[in-house]
Amino acid sequence: MQTKFKVSKEKALQKIRHFCGYQERCHAEVKEKLYSFGLWKKDVEEILSQLIQESYLNEERFAIQFTGGKFRMKQWGKVKIQYELRQKKISEYCIKKAMKEIDEETYHQTFKKLASKKMTELKSEKNIFIKKRKLQDYLLNKGYEVTLVNQFIHNPNQFTTI
Repeated sequence: MQTKFKVSKEKALQKIRHFCGYQERCHAEVKEKLYSFGLWKKDVEEILSQLIQESYLNEERFAIQFTGGKFRMKQWGKVKIQYELRQKKISEYCIKKAMKEIDEETYHQTFKKLASKKMTELKSEKNIFIKKRKLQDYLLNKGYEVTLVNQFIHNPNQFTTI
């Protein structure tokens, strides 16, 4: 990423504090932003260290908030959330901790609600195979587990929360 200007270390620290104070950020996102200010690696590492000490940056807190937000607001499944966290270079420890924050009963209720709603939307589809395929693609794209999706597709009326 090429910069048009170089920001002083002090000005960058002030800007990045505001950036991190606005919402939770992951380390990779903050690091990229600092490099966009035209800072050298040594300065970026020092600022990151300072942000962690001042509690502006916390990977575990970010992972938990990201997971909760994506599940509640976008109704993503665990597979998609884990994938996105890995893309943001979040540690496996933090990912596992964040996944534990999702209540299993709520997760299955959300899945069933989404699947049922999509089934209703697909009522006009006459071909049962196309209907099942569209439902499967939708649920997998939302990030739900293959076993859960298949269980629902094969027995939608007898679907039980695990």
